[in-house]
Amino acid sequence: MHPHPSTTRPVVHLRPEDNVAVAARHLRPGETVRAGGREVALRDAVNLGHKVALADIREGQPVLKYGQIIGFASRDIPAGSHVHVHNCSAQAFERDYAFSTAVPPPPPPAAERTFQGYLRSDGRAGTRNYIAVISTVNCSASTSRYIAARIDPDVLRDFPNVDGVLPITHKGGCGLQLGGDDHAQLERTLAGFARHPNVGAYLIVGLGCEVGQASHLIESQRLVKLEGAARTRDRDPGPAVITIQEAGGIARTVEAGVRAVLELLPRANDVRRMPVCASKIVLGTQCGGSDGNSGVTANPALGVASDLVVQQGGTAVLAETTEIYGAEHLLTRRAASRAVGEKLVERIRWWEWYTSVFGAEINNNPSPGNKEGGLTTIYEKSLGAIAKGGSTALAEVYRYAEPVTAKGFVVMDTPGYDPVSMTGIVAGGANVCVFTTGRGSVYGCKPAPCIKVATNTPMYERMEADMDVNAGVILDGVPVEDVGREIFDLVLAVSSGRKTKSELAGVGEEEFAPWSIGPTL
Repeated sequence: MHPHPSTTRPVVHLRPEDNVAVAARHLRPGETVRAGGREVALRDAVNLGHKVALADIREGQPVLKYGQIIGFASRDIPAGSHVHVHNCSAQAFERDYAFSTAVPPPPPPAAERTFQGYLRSDGRAGTRNYIAVISTVNCSASTSRYIAARIDPDVLRDFPNVDGVLPITHKGGCGLQLGGDDHAQLERTLAGFARHPNVGAYLIVGLGCEVGQASHLIESQRLVKLEGAARTRDRDPGPAVITIQEAGGIARTVEAGVRAVLELLPRANDVRRMPVCASKIVLGTQCGGSDGNSGVTANPALGVASDLVVQQGGTAVLAETTEIYGAEHLLTRRAASRAVGEKLVERIRWWEWYTSVFGAEINNNPSPGNKEGGLTTIYEKSLGAIAKGGSTALAEVYRYAEPVTAKGFVVMDTPGYDPVSMTGIVAGGANVCVFTTGRGSVYGCKPAPCIKVATNTPMYERMEADMDVNAGVILDGVPVEDVGREIFDLVLAVSSGRKTKSELAGVGEEEFAPWSIGPTL
């Protein structure tokens, strides 16, 4: 824990060239603030996380934060004014991608860190050990839940190395094009959870007539999962599959499902935690319920933690392509090769096309809550969001829910919506996640533990039962690097079995939300 000073500096000025500063507390009209060598009397009230103009900004001139354009003045903005949606808007502007012109050198070697994890047969490491009951379609979702619910704590008490029986249910699986993009993406997502390093064994439950057939899922994704000592037994039974129509209805399926899980439990329990190198960490990063201080405190601190994971030889995953938009030029310059940078730009162009098809605008994000917290445009939100990715080279770009195999800092193409984005990240193999929030998100993402980082102290104190780390202390002068190291140390502790606040609250089963990109037929 960091000491909490009794006073907070009024504003944070991020770069010398910025013509705005960020309120570190609620500011009153008439107050005088000093930043960037200027002294400005406030003309308006400026809430925590919102921006104040440090100089006159004429209509049409760029508004600068992080040393980058976050928007343009939609009318004259006098110094000391509150800068937000009423006087600042997003406009298209050219960005120089300068592919691979600023590739950072590899981080220097560091003393090896370890965590207590479950080493899997494919070389990956689990931070949890669940049995998953995976529904292929909405029609078998309730049945899958009934099966999992029948395995109560009294049963699990005899299997101390199993964290629980996790139902993986969703609203899709049918009404989609057979063999189409949605079908392939859903199967890739379900397979990612089935073969996830935090899943020791799984059962697939289908209806029997859906598009997303269990047999097709197994064949197309080559699913086989049987961990631990069970692999040395005489016969590998392969994946367990039950369909409601063949089993004879819901009740018979539940009984058969319970029997199947009871057979899987001793196999999953055969594994033990052991010391594992931190290079086995695949860190999923997300920001949700963001505010104007997300890019000032929690996201840069998470970026430090991401760099530390990469320094250990691990992987850090940045996602939310709609919240990279407008800042992608900073990532293309860090791309390990032009081909990697062009993969990211291709995804940006796809999103421009995709949103235009529906008459939508990417700048519809930030959300109303983001805006109330001080975020004005998607450019501002994106510049703060990419800070989660740290400062190392961009090693690879992945499609949604693709298996993440590269080491280092990578990007996965996902929407910005938290449950959908995190579902893709976890399906890709993230075995621990960190989620930053300024407004107060209560998200969880089983089977991967999810660490919550608050961007400001008032929210942390209001929601301490749901927050794991308070990055708001950065506004009081605690170095970003110190909070980043605190997050990294917590990542290792949580990977070793420490429960996160969301796990203690029992959150994480309802949040599985595969991304549907096409029509429902």
